[in-house]
Amino acid sequence: MSRIAGRFARVEPRLRAKRLVLGLLSDLPRKNCWTIAEWAGEATPHGMQHLLCRAAWDAEAVRDDVREYVVEHLHDQAAVLVVDETGDVKKGTRTVGVQRQYTGTAGRIENSQVAVYLVYAGERGHAAVDRELYIPRSWTRDPDRCRAAGLSEDTVFATKPELARVMIERFLDTGHRVGWVTGDEVYGGNPKLRSALEKRGIGYVLAVACSAQMTTGAGTFRADALVKKVPKRAWQKLSAGRGAKGQRFYDWAVIDLAEAAPGHHQLLIRRNRTTGELAYYRCHSTTSASLATLVKVAGSRWRVEETFQSEKGLAGLDEHQVRRYASWARWATLAMLAHAFLAVVRADEHAHRPTPANLIPLTCNEIQHLFISVVVRPAVGGG
Repeated sequence: MSRIAGRFARVEPRLRAKRLVLGLLSDLPRKNCWTIAEWAGEATPHGMQHLLCRAAWDAEAVRDDVREYVVEHLHDQAAVLVVDETGDVKKGTRTVGVQRQYTGTAGRIENSQVAVYLVYAGERGHAAVDRELYIPRSWTRDPDRCRAAGLSEDTVFATKPELARVMIERFLDTGHRVGWVTGDEVYGGNPKLRSALEKRGIGYVLAVACSAQMTTGAGTFRADALVKKVPKRAWQKLSAGRGAKGQRFYDWAVIDLAEAAPGHHQLLIRRNRTTGELAYYRCHSTTSASLATLVKVAGSRWRVEETFQSEKGLAGLDEHQVRRYASWARWATLAMLAHAFLAVVRADEHAHRPTPANLIPLTCNEIQHLFISVVVRPAVGGG
């Protein structure tokens, strides 16, 4: 909290922000202004609502503080940036960005709000370092609706890959360096995002559809046609990283592509060893990358799912009840901060207190439970 203290014009909102973050880290079954205010001993939710709506503080600067905190404590020379979106099912039509759209959270088209996040993933841990709310065309074509939700009347529609590019460039423009970016088909199928990464000298392993066109020395083919040309001896069994049930082993193959742009371009193919299901990744690197390296980057994609699960399950990312853009940005940023705290404590515990052989390493869930029991409850009870 000391890192973000200077972002508040007055001491009152700074102290209330601390109570809100502690509330996000609490074990409340539902986390919103009403429940957190009651938990913090406030008679009404008005103070928390004022913090999110009208109080003078810079949410974008706090977002930058979260990024610096994460990179400082989870720094890894081989870290990967992961881009992905997540949706929150919402009622009504006035909440900023809401419309009927597909969300992976529900697995179907629902009335929902979707945001794109940038996750820093390294060996020590992973946490979100940036966020952008996806504003559908149904909103950008309606200036009155945008104004009512706190958006500028001239808000321009931006695709999810465009939002991802903005966040990646914002990360790089601060002087931080990473070698790789990964994401799913939404991002892998966007030529402008791939071109922007290539111009910045950043490698990528981005998922693409089976119908994606790939140019080789023998001509242009669909990805699912090229896989049929891979000889049996070219497949290698490699792990995409550790999952909840141990190492995630797949069969992998790589095909060199003949792209006109500089650098090394390849098609990475993943085959499920049980079902035979195939997945395809378009890859780029400034220097030649081994199959093992490409597989490791592709496997980093799962870190974003773990991040979303923790941010929502432990830090209330999706439980806000706000309608205006500024309030969403503030809630999302403080939820990112709360989760980043758990991720950093977990990383430090693993680094400085090796886990005995007969115990499993501490998780963010367990650290949250300990924090609530040892720090939060005594402080709240004593107040």
